[in-house]
Amino acid sequence: MNTVPLSPESRIKAVQNSAIARKERALLREQISKGQLSIFAAITDPRESIQRMRVVDLLSSVPGIGLSRAQAILERSGISLTRKIGGLGKHQIRALRNEPTLNKVNPPMGRLIVISGPGGVGKSTIASALRQDPRFWVSVSATTRPPRAGEREGVDYFFISEVEFDRMIQGSAFLEWAEFAGARYGTPKSGVQEGRELGRHVLLEIEIEGAKQVAAADPSALLVFIAPPSWEELELRLTARGTDSAERRAARLALARAELAAAADFQHVLVNSQVDEVIAELVSLATSPQGGQTTPRS
Repeated sequence: MNTVPLSPESRIKAVQNSAIARKERALLREQISKGQLSIFAAITDPRESIQRMRVVDLLSSVPGIGLSRAQAILERSGISLTRKIGGLGKHQIRALRNEPTLNKVNPPMGRLIVISGPGGVGKSTIASALRQDPRFWVSVSATTRPPRAGEREGVDYFFISEVEFDRMIQGSAFLEWAEFAGARYGTPKSGVQEGRELGRHVLLEIEIEGAKQVAAADPSALLVFIAPPSWEELELRLTARGTDSAERRAARLALARAELAAAADFQHVLVNSQVDEVIAELVSLATSPQGGQTTPRS
């Protein structure tokens, strides 16, 4: 077979990617060894570096198991020693869940963190960044609106019918729900609970009224308001799209002013001057034993 040699640039990029993958795997194993994360949270981690990790290496990171016990668990579960996490089938994952040795290792319950704030403040950017952190799980909402171009079922939203949405309301299946622009949106309780039981901090990126519903349903939730550096900066972001009519821009700005006034209802206020700084603050809130008790900041 003829292969095309890598260019110097491609070779450098490959080395850099390999180093990043090793670092991500090492961090994951450290979190598991400290009891901060369950192996089932790792199995659902979508990053390629984790999905290409051997299952035996994952299991051997669990406190009290080690390599020999990990190999015995794989043998009992019918899983090859060379199997990668991404190659696990449903029956194999179920076998691991039924393994008594693994069920004895339960990480602390993850926190429920709600971020909200005015449109254009950068909530989606923050949520997207935290999707790359194995300690966090970003909740996926259900909606009755049809999918837009590029949106994926179960990744961007769960797209369901009006009838199904009504059924979930009647069954108290939503942590919160609201109607917006002719469609309904809701946060399923099941995914939130599962993520927290796996030891992952669950992040909800929702509107202010939804945040208040969550606070009423779960007083332990951390409510974090994301604020802009200034009104002028937010106004610039909201008007920079150039596709809205004058009336629509005025409506957006009026709504933003009303949303900014709601900051006092939140436990924490983080000013989004730099996304990396906000993410670091959110990680600190989630991982600190006193994370839910700190006073609001501005």
